[in-house]
Amino acid sequence: MKKGYILGYDMNDKNCQISFYDGSKDEPETLQVSADNYQIPLVIGYFQERWIYGKEAKRLATVSLGYTVTDLFERAVRRERVRLGERIYDAVWLLAKYVELSLESFEDIEFITFSTPETDIDMSKMLKGIGQHLGIPKSHVCVQDYKESFCQYMMFQPKELWQYESALFFCDEQRIKAYMLRKLNVDAGHVQGTFVTVDEVANAHMKELEALYPIISEEKAKDADVAFKAMIENIFEKKVVSSVYLTGEGFENSWYPNSQKVLCNGRRAFLGNNLYSKGACYTSIRKCADKEEGPIYLDESKLMDRICLRMRVHGQEGWYPIVSWGEHWYEADGQWEVLLEELSDIEILIESLSGEEMQVEKVSLEGMPARNDYSMRMQVEVMFLDEKTCKLTFKDIGFGEFFPATDFQVEKVIGLGGTNGQFNSMS
Repeated sequence: MKKGYILGYDMNDKNCQISFYDGSKDEPETLQVSADNYQIPLVIGYFQERWIYGKEAKRLATVSLGYTVTDLFERAVRRERVRLGERIYDAVWLLAKYVELSLESFEDIEFITFSTPETDIDMSKMLKGIGQHLGIPKSHVCVQDYKESFCQYMMFQPKELWQYESALFFCDEQRIKAYMLRKLNVDAGHVQGTFVTVDEVANAHMKELEALYPIISEEKAKDADVAFKAMIENIFEKKVVSSVYLTGEGFENSWYPNSQKVLCNGRRAFLGNNLYSKGACYTSIRKCADKEEGPIYLDESKLMDRICLRMRVHGQEGWYPIVSWGEHWYEADGQWEVLLEELSDIEILIESLSGEEMQVEKVSLEGMPARNDYSMRMQVEVMFLDEKTCKLTFKDIGFGEFFPATDFQVEKVIGLGGTNGQFNSMS
């Protein structure tokens, strides 16, 4: 059976962009709307009894025909209602319609990751809901911010490009932002693996950039180049940087020749505008392959604790995570079925990246009816009440027609460290 498309979907206030992978090539491709142009305007419209989107809708708005919404993403985030002609629509519904129209060429979608400038619980719920509206299971929809997309993109590049730190510069008509990908220091002796993060290290509003659009001013370009060069030298001071990436429409004009010399001095530099959608697509590929190896991305919003159960999987006994490091707490809920060998206490292992000792909790199964070996079937459910509180529920669900389910159920509430302060201690 042929598998469907694996997608990365970059979405912001102005545009969307789609990268896709179908297994026929070595790496994802990005959907082109014209020669060397991947940006699809995030505009939706209604004209002559049909929905339109992207460039067609943008042209419609320019000539004031039909009905269009040009600030769709912002209004959907604010959960506004929008009037189009004589009808009023929920902005989230319109955004879902836009996404549906933009994905018409992908008949079978196996997994999709949305990448947005920033994300939180509300953004995650909205975009996961849109994915479900398209018929994609909630578990096959992921949401991440631009910093994590940059990290995931880098993890699939040759290792020499992120052997040390890697830099990302974003530029639009008014400002330049700089980010650095780096490895984290994990002091906990019981923890193995590599952990990485992306820091915003500079954010400068440059008035000189405003003069570069739409016509380049040679004098202002020189001023902008001087300011950008000084920013780079300040950021790179006492750092070993393996690679540099430039993204954003502000870098499309060659106004920064002297800055470019500094960027390329002893390191490789790349220019492009499909990094976030490709990074999202790489996340989808990783999720589909269910691969745990490779660096784990962390930031202030990610879990610093891991919860494991003692289990035997494929004949191998060990501690298996049911909550993993690097997840958002609001996306870490889950449910599994397990078979018990005996009615002994269930052991729960909690490991923290903050350097604390491992913690072991026990759950008593007293009161659950004993049955033959491997016929005691139990449902294990994980539910986060907030970023510091996780509730585990163990429930007897019987064993088919042989042993009906009983009302046995036991809960265990585990207090975690949350994210406050823990992440900073790893910097």
